[in-house]
Amino acid sequence: MEIDGRIVVITGAAQGIGRALAHALAAGGARVIAVDVDKDGAEAVAAQCGGLGIGCDVTDPAALKRMVETAIAWQGRIDALISNAGIAHGEPDGPTSAPDAIWQKVFDLHVMAHLRAARLVLPEMIARGDGLLVSVASAAGLLSQVGDAAYSATKHAAVSLAQSLAIEHGHQGIRVSVVCPQYVATPLLGYEGEDRPAHPGVLSADVVAQRIVQGIKDDLFLILPHPETAAYFRMRAEAPEAWISGMQRLRARVMQDGPLDLKTLHRRV
Repeated sequence: MEIDGRIVVITGAAQGIGRALAHALAAGGARVIAVDVDKDGAEAVAAQCGGLGIGCDVTDPAALKRMVETAIAWQGRIDALISNAGIAHGEPDGPTSAPDAIWQKVFDLHVMAHLRAARLVLPEMIARGDGLLVSVASAAGLLSQVGDAAYSATKHAAVSLAQSLAIEHGHQGIRVSVVCPQYVATPLLGYEGEDRPAHPGVLSADVVAQRIVQGIKDDLFLILPHPETAAYFRMRAEAPEAWISGMQRLRARVMQDGPLDLKTLHRRV
């Protein structure tokens, strides 16, 4: 999809990948609607991009509906919806240690928010025979994230949902992309502002955003900002037992150096 002149909604747009995407898309001629639970942050990004900022908790169905209605009222349509908002909590004592409330919160944000938003925007997109849904998932949705089963499980679900949307609505002119980055220098990993990645495997949000935009232009379903993810994914599919053994060794190694916390873990992998 060419982005010039397109009306694009981005959730989780106040910081990190979402903010970088807003700037990259606006630079390419898109009209950006920046959405975030941080209303001031969303409006600040929108002001920088010449777009519209909306405060919204996307896990609240009523608030999500109001957001979509406001976005459509602004320009008359939504050409692309980028579901980017995400969180990570971590489980220092294993996947059973996180309470149900944490699992539900992560599932609501990583899966149900994507589904509910798609329900709201698809009817008008289908009527026009044109639209794009982008799910910003994670390489953890293809592989696994040591120390955060809730994150990994819900990102797997996000990838699966994107596949279903692509299969079921492709004949109606709906394009779907799912983005699976590895580590990105965002507040989720403890990076702020213009902090540079502390590890060669960590990409800046700006680099990731540029690769996502190119993937959108190329009509890719699976967008891998870290190209090496494809080889890891093949390895997992072809030799799952060896993959699990390797991940067990990785967990044992990083546990020797500190807690299973994303803000420090990514520097030790």
